[in-house]
Amino acid sequence: MAGILDTVDQRTQLVGENRLEILMFRLAGRQMFAINVFKVQEVLHMPRLTLVPHRHPFVCGVIHLRGQTLPVIDLSRAIGMRPQEANERSTIIVTEYNRSVQAFLVSGVDRILNLNWESILPPPGGAGRQHYLTAITKVDEQLVEIIDVEKVLAEIVPYNATVSRERLDDPLLAAARGREVLLVDDSSVALAQLRETLSQLGLKMHVASDGLKALNMLKAWADSGERMTDKLLMMFTDAEMPEMDGYRLTTEVRNDPRLRDLYVVLHTSLSGSFNQAMVQKVGCDNFLSKFQPEGLVDVVLDRLRRDA
Repeated sequence: MAGILDTVDQRTQLVGENRLEILMFRLAGRQMFAINVFKVQEVLHMPRLTLVPHRHPFVCGVIHLRGQTLPVIDLSRAIGMRPQEANERSTIIVTEYNRSVQAFLVSGVDRILNLNWESILPPPGGAGRQHYLTAITKVDEQLVEIIDVEKVLAEIVPYNATVSRERLDDPLLAAARGREVLLVDDSSVALAQLRETLSQLGLKMHVASDGLKALNMLKAWADSGERMTDKLLMMFTDAEMPEMDGYRLTTEVRNDPRLRDLYVVLHTSLSGSFNQAMVQKVGCDNFLSKFQPEGLVDVVLDRLRRDA
């Protein structure tokens, strides 16, 4: 299972087709969980684990892997289930999110599965681990819960949404005040960070929890006679979402003459090298890894310069 992400070319084949690949695994119990394969670097048995003082309760320790020191997170404990035992027989999934690499302790990996986003549904409301799910699906009549890893990581290392006063004093940002933007993301954590950062720029925000809802909003505005570049300054969209992903959303926007000039930013936790290829393939105007408040300002400035 190590090295399951071989090349960018292989990964780009799904883009624009509203499909994704998930890596299925179990934690402390029989329930099946999953994460997006695009975020997985490798799967392997636990190397030697080093305990560190004052570590977060969800962190088992650190490992040294190919010149990097990585935290090992007990994913079961992080989402409210019983802790797992960490030893040399344990399985870890090494992932990259938001330009950081970490390992998740799991009890075992099942398989990789290619799915259509239309078969991925939002999670039901409720308490417990439901708060840590970004979506659900069914595989062979078994429920598979897709974990909101961004929420897990944000609880271990809280994100920062503050923009420096020096950046906010840029005179060009005055043109952003009162303008409207559309935020498209299924992660409550990512939406909160976007809201907190962009509100400092005086922007007004519309929100959609998946690409299909966003596309319907855009078409409704267009049907009512709104000119999209006047209505919205820009749209920020996540890559992976239930119903319709951000790549398909961008493709649909570019194919609609009423929407095609909208400035679209791919705002995602996927790796930079991958998304540079995606931006070119589906026609986004820009891309930004999540949880970079100063980077969000740079993207807004880039959009404003086009009107200057």
